[in-house]
Amino acid sequence: MTSNERVVVIGTGLAGVRLARRLGELGTPALLIGEEEHRPYNRVLLAEVLAGRYGPEVIALPAPGGVRRARVTGIDRGRRTVVCADGSEITYGRLVLATGSNPVLPALRGLFTGRGDLPEGVHAFRTMDDCLGLSKAVRPGVRAVVVGGGLLGVSAARALALRGAQVVLAQQSERLMERQLDPAASALVRRHLTGLGVEVHTECRVRDVRCVAGAVRSVELADGYALDADLVVVACGVRPRVGLAQAAGLDVREGVVVDDELRTSDPYIHAIGDCARHDGVLYGLAAPALEQADVLAESLAGDRAARYTGTRSLTRLTLTGRGGPFDLAAFGETDALPGDDVVQLTDATRGTYRKVVVRDDRLVGGVLVGELGTVGALARAWEGAEPLPADGGPLLHLLTNDGGS
Repeated sequence: MTSNERVVVIGTGLAGVRLARRLGELGTPALLIGEEEHRPYNRVLLAEVLAGRYGPEVIALPAPGGVRRARVTGIDRGRRTVVCADGSEITYGRLVLATGSNPVLPALRGLFTGRGDLPEGVHAFRTMDDCLGLSKAVRPGVRAVVVGGGLLGVSAARALALRGAQVVLAQQSERLMERQLDPAASALVRRHLTGLGVEVHTECRVRDVRCVAGAVRSVELADGYALDADLVVVACGVRPRVGLAQAAGLDVREGVVVDDELRTSDPYIHAIGDCARHDGVLYGLAAPALEQADVLAESLAGDRAARYTGTRSLTRLTLTGRGGPFDLAAFGETDALPGDDVVQLTDATRGTYRKVVVRDDRLVGGVLVGELGTVGALARAWEGAEPLPADGGPLLHLLTNDGGS
């Protein structure tokens, strides 16, 4: 393959590595470019590295053909080249943006030093460097404040607690993981964290990070209450990395806009993963990123019928700790609308909770905490969006499965 035909992929996360691997299997090798010094890794498992369950090498991803270490600073669409920070240029036939996302760093007083860096002791939690920096800083008894109670914040708080830190989690909204879970399931997550020693505060807004001599000392809440802190983890969500696309003049609306062939507004440039916006949706999840990579690999390898039509994916989280693992899964709409039918089962003794929402004889969402034996059948019924059988089908299985009676 000549340089004018070459597929160049910017980004070595799950989406970029999956695309390169699939293209290699289909006989269309790609050049993978990444700026991180570490081997490509599975970002989903960073919390397990922080918790001490895995070493960084365990979550490494095999990158076909290796990775060119470089920071891409620009795209010349006319010449079809990417420009790197060291001044080198790489010619492409097709370019794929798999640039992922950056952590959201809220406008808190004291969050940044005069140089624009985070103060000593304040960490984002997005990259392997973030994870290793936190791992080096955490020790038994250290006072840690996690700002943000979404999926990432809950995972970080659990990992720090397992390392022996005294953890306080501050969540601005009224419950944990409010994007994925209904109030009952969120309450079980909170109970699990509390059992690990995590102090959870909801409806709690952080307004100030107080530092002394450039190092964090406390976090001040909107009501004036101060939380002593040796470590602060900012887990306030992510934002797509679209700087390269914007500078190149591509259509960007929060994410890089792509069609069903995952093409951007430039037909020679594609985008997948966290940075891509398809049909108005920014997914920010692993499953859609992997599906997009598979579809694009088939398309670039010559399958003209390959199309991406969207992903209906579920969120799964396993929290380990004292008393064994705590599993949960959520998909679709977990909050019912007027007129919806709801099946809800709770076993407080066993700590299990199951709820599904049915609308017009179709399963539109559900959340399960504890025993997840039925999640596969329920997810398939939801993904298929077909009318439920009159005999109850997956719902009957839900009711009669062990722990559900």
